[in-house]
Amino acid sequence: MAKPKSARVFSFLSRNFDPLTGTAYLTYRVDDGPELLERMVFPHTPWPADPSRQQAFEQALELLHLMAGVSYWKAGLAPVMEFPAGRPSPLVAGFLAELYGQGLAEFSYVNQVDVTSRLSFEADPERMAQAVDLLLPERALVAMGGGKDSLVALDMARRSGLEVLPACIGGSALIRNTVSAAKLPLLQICRELSPQLKIMNAAGAWNGHVPVTAINSAILVCAALLYGYRYVIFANERSADEATLTTADGKAVNHQYSKSSDFEQAWLNVIHTQISPALDCFSLLRPFSELDIVRRFTELKDFHTVYSSCNRNFHLDGPSISGRWCGDCPKCRFAALSLAVFLSPQEVVQIMGVDLLDDPAQDDGLRELCALGRDKPFECVGEMGESRAALAALAENPDWRDKALVKKLSPELAGLEIPALADLLLPAKRHAIPTSLLPQFKGMIN
Repeated sequence: MAKPKSARVFSFLSRNFDPLTGTAYLTYRVDDGPELLERMVFPHTPWPADPSRQQAFEQALELLHLMAGVSYWKAGLAPVMEFPAGRPSPLVAGFLAELYGQGLAEFSYVNQVDVTSRLSFEADPERMAQAVDLLLPERALVAMGGGKDSLVALDMARRSGLEVLPACIGGSALIRNTVSAAKLPLLQICRELSPQLKIMNAAGAWNGHVPVTAINSAILVCAALLYGYRYVIFANERSADEATLTTADGKAVNHQYSKSSDFEQAWLNVIHTQISPALDCFSLLRPFSELDIVRRFTELKDFHTVYSSCNRNFHLDGPSISGRWCGDCPKCRFAALSLAVFLSPQEVVQIMGVDLLDDPAQDDGLRELCALGRDKPFECVGEMGESRAALAALAENPDWRDKALVKKLSPELAGLEIPALADLLLPAKRHAIPTSLLPQFKGMIN
């Protein structure tokens, strides 16, 4: 379309699944433009023989269609939404309005456009919940991201005695390498965005951050129903609940909304009422701070040379760096800061290849993490208090206190609120881990 930003109507056209190829097709349209076709391929897919599982999958696919539409709707922010295949239930419409509104809050802030006023998820008041009773095997898909969080969650799930299968969206070689180090197979689901999206972007469409973790959650719920898994486990920590910033009018903007406990609870409610109460999708690391997760990860030495938390490894077009760490982004800086609390300088350099805490060029970036005259970056990093606590701890550590940035920035912590490191390493009680599983994780989350 010539002017994407003048879009008036966005249509959720159709969703279909081909059991022979394991391919899901999701289609959308902006105004009278070309069809936007997204494909997802579930490899070696056994189509469930049980009609109830088939029904549950079809209902999960509908939710995936509606949730994945955020990538295309945001291109034009059309104020009218149409649902040729049927309008959502009131519960789902409310869930989607919150997901799009909160999940695009960063997008809205960066582009200086009011997203929520353009949302129009009109519900079908006559449509009721149709959850299906299922009997699913007591095993778990574990979402893998190539970083420390998913590796800690995978280790915990394995030690609990659960049968697990690591799973990811996309073809990342880094994720394959981390799972290979765990000596486990990997389920890789292919997601292909419509090529029309790039054309719309080139024509001046709205662009920016979308709640991709929510979309991945919906994809893995579909996978759980296809392959027969009772649980879908994510590795989202409690720092995802902290707003990245608060606008002048008091609105919280959270880069990590779709990793937050608010989203998790809302999504779990939709799963139980619209798909099946027998299926759970939750974060195993919700009780933990980032620093506690790093502490746990430092004990998993087999993964230290294969993992990376640098997001420049994970672009739709493939990695944008040649190594595992770029050494110059918020994720790399937070990794260096948090690892240093538990490891020696030599060990951190062995993992990352550089000593960022001794690099004066990282001054502004470290100030952002600690909120020293800067806003927290739009990235998946720990809480501001965690960064300050880490910096304060390093100032007392003879191995780290003379590093350039530790020496320069730690005096600026004087008079600021800094949580006690010991308190940050205590698990919180807020989580959505099923009660039936808690005995298996005794000693790991309490």
